[in-house]
Amino acid sequence: MKTIRAQQFRSRMFILPYSTSFLVFIVCPIIFAAALAFTQLDLTSKEHLHFVGLDNFREALKDPYVIQAMKVTVTYSVMIVPAFVVLAFGLALGLQAMAFGRNFVRGLIFLPGMFNVVVASIIWRWFYDGEFGFFNYLLKRVGMQPIHWLGEKTIALPSVVIMSLWWGLGGATIILLAALQQIPTHLYEAAMLDGANGRRLLSNITIPQMRPVLLFIVVTSTIGAFQVFGQTFMMTNGGPERSTTGLVQLIYDTAFNKYRLGYAAAVSWLLFGMILVVVLIQAWLLRRAVD
Repeated sequence: MKTIRAQQFRSRMFILPYSTSFLVFIVCPIIFAAALAFTQLDLTSKEHLHFVGLDNFREALKDPYVIQAMKVTVTYSVMIVPAFVVLAFGLALGLQAMAFGRNFVRGLIFLPGMFNVVVASIIWRWFYDGEFGFFNYLLKRVGMQPIHWLGEKTIALPSVVIMSLWWGLGGATIILLAALQQIPTHLYEAAMLDGANGRRLLSNITIPQMRPVLLFIVVTSTIGAFQVFGQTFMMTNGGPERSTTGLVQLIYDTAFNKYRLGYAAAVSWLLFGMILVVVLIQAWLLRRAVD
């Protein structure tokens, strides 16, 4: 009995550092942000902290800047999530089919994800430079006019999407490749004996077996897309004309540049609600597809 208690005590001691950090840096800020969203705390005002109820949420839902940031966030997510899932799945299928050099190519695909988002953004900001950028250099070599990749409203956000795909595809590809390698080979062998071709193998075996992992990739990529910040902050700073200002950047600007902490907390909870609704819809649709 003493041995069991000693083992339980040691187990609790092992998880104590993580539990403490999780409580201090995750749980407590969430509780504080929840309380702050219902208060008026403006560091530029002489008024003291006071309770305002749902006023911050009502103001946010009427704020044109918040509505514009919501549109940018949704647009970015709609653009990147399907492309992210399809490209990652395609790369995983390609790696699975490779007989030689798979580890080398897998390392190359995963390499961009090892860069910090700041480093990756600086690299791509140089690629997109209007005068000395790599992409415009290639366009000049083929006789085309240079493009202001990050300076035009219509293409600034797609340019950020391309950079984000390059930066984030590696991790999802490795996860999908690992899932592909776990599919029993006898399923494919039995299907091929019945005359199934590549398309049938993909639709009847590969995708059904991969649905839980695909759901994970879709959900995590959606959450990441709604929380986009580093790329737009470093590459465009939300411009031109706020065409790349997402909700997270708006929250950052409201809290740390305009010092409206209560209002920023309310907007952050609106973002949480958007993510929750979208993820629940995605999970329902994918589970319905499985059934």
